[in-house]
Amino acid sequence: MPPRRSRVGAAPGASSVGHAWAPFPRPPERPALRGPPPPRPPPPDRPPSRAPPQLLDNPDVAKAFPSDVVERARLYLDGMGGTTGCYTHSQGALVLRKEIAKGIEARDGYPCDVNTLFMTDGATPCVHSALKLLIRTKYDAILTPIPQYPLYSACIELYGGTLTPYYLNEGSGWGLDCAHLKKQLQDARERGENVRALVVINPGNPTGQCLSYENQVEIVKFCREENLVLLADEVYQTNVYRSGCVFTSFKKVVRDLGDDYKTFTLFSMMSTSKGFYGECGRRGGYMEVIGTTKKLLAEIYKVLSIGLCSNTGGQINMALVMNPPREGEPSHPLYAQERDGLLGSLGRRAHKLAAALNEMDGVTCNDPEGAMYLFPRLEHPPAVWREAGKIDRSPEFLYCMELLEQEGIVCVPGKGFGQEPGTSHFRITFLPDEKDIDEVIMRLKRFNDSFRAKYAAMGDE
Repeated sequence: MPPRRSRVGAAPGASSVGHAWAPFPRPPERPALRGPPPPRPPPPDRPPSRAPPQLLDNPDVAKAFPSDVVERARLYLDGMGGTTGCYTHSQGALVLRKEIAKGIEARDGYPCDVNTLFMTDGATPCVHSALKLLIRTKYDAILTPIPQYPLYSACIELYGGTLTPYYLNEGSGWGLDCAHLKKQLQDARERGENVRALVVINPGNPTGQCLSYENQVEIVKFCREENLVLLADEVYQTNVYRSGCVFTSFKKVVRDLGDDYKTFTLFSMMSTSKGFYGECGRRGGYMEVIGTTKKLLAEIYKVLSIGLCSNTGGQINMALVMNPPREGEPSHPLYAQERDGLLGSLGRRAHKLAAALNEMDGVTCNDPEGAMYLFPRLEHPPAVWREAGKIDRSPEFLYCMELLEQEGIVCVPGKGFGQEPGTSHFRITFLPDEKDIDEVIMRLKRFNDSFRAKYAAMGDE
C-alpha cells in the first residue's frame, strides 16, 4: 500500500491535527511602563474639527467667506463628529434637525420637537413612508387630488391601496371644494373603501394654485370630523408669485386651531428640490409628523433605520434651506439679494407665459399663483380627438409630441396627472432663462396656430 501523501507544508507522516503547521511566533512582551502616565491635556472649549486645514483653518477662508458662513460650517462639522462622510442618526444628524426645527419655529411661530423630524433623500421617501404605514389592504383608500403629482398614484398602486380621486376646481383657480370632498368620501365609503388619509399639494403641482388660509382651515376641520390623516406636500412653499397670496403651512393652521387639535395627525413634507434653490440632485428632504403617538414615531424610525440614514450632503442642504442667514448676519444681504432676484424673475416669467397662453387660439390658462408650472386647457378641433383615439392616446399627447418634434419644447400631457373626463390639458414650466422666454412664447404660438390649422382642415368626420 503506497504511503499517504502529506499535506502541503507538513512533514511526511505528520498528524492531521497536532503539528501540521508551526504556530505563529509569540510577540515579545512589551516592557512595563515605569512611573505614572503623563497628564492629559485639558479638554478644549469645543471638540476639535477634523476638517482638512485648508478648508477652515486656512487664514484665507476668513477673506473669502463671511464669518457666519465659517461658523456655520464649524457648527455642522462639530455636530457631525468632524466629518460629513460617516453615517448619521437614522432620523438625521441632531445638529441639522435642530437647524430645521429653528426654521419651522420661525416660519410658524410654534415649537418644533426634533424627535418628530425625519430627514430623507428628498420628499419622495416621505410619501413612501406615509403610504406604507397607512395602506394595509386593497380596501384602504387615499383621497388624492386630480390633477396630481403621479408619485401619489404610483405609490398607492405599489402598496396595494385604492386611489379615491377628488377634482380640483379649475373654474375657481384650481381651488379645493370641501363639499366635493365630502361627496367623494361618502361615495367611496358606499363602495366599501376605508378612506384613511387626504393628500393636499400646496402650492399645487401641476396646477400652481396656492390655498387660502380659510380654505386650509376648512380642510383641517374636514379631516378631523372624518378621522382622516392629512398628508401635506409643501415642497413649493417658497414659490409664491401672485400678489396677495401667502403660503401658510398646515402645521400652523392646526396649531392655530388650539388644544382641540393636539392629537390631529399631520405629515408635512419638504424638499431641497424646489424653491429658488432647486438643488434636486442633492436629494435633501424631511417630514414632520405631529399629533401621533411615540409608538408610531418609533415605528417610522424603525422603518427608516433599514436605510441607515439619508445622505449627509442632502441633510446639510435641507438645514440651510430651512434656517438660512438671518437679518444682521454678514451673509444675509447677499442671500436676500439672490433670493429676491430669483423669485422675482420666476414670477415675471410665470405671468408673461400665462398671458401669452391666454392670447392663443383654443388655449386658456389660470393666473399663476405658485410652484413652477402652468396647466393650460386646450380646446381641440374634432379631428384631434378622432386621430388620438385611433392610436389610443389622449388628444394632448398629439399636441405635446408634435410640439416637441417641431419646436423642441418639452411639455407633459395632462393625462399623466389626471384630469376631468372630456378635458385636455398640458403642463408647461416657466424655468427657461428669462432672456429665453420670449423665444419660447414665439415658438409656442407658431406651433399652436399650425397645429390647429392642420387638424381643422381635416374636418369633423
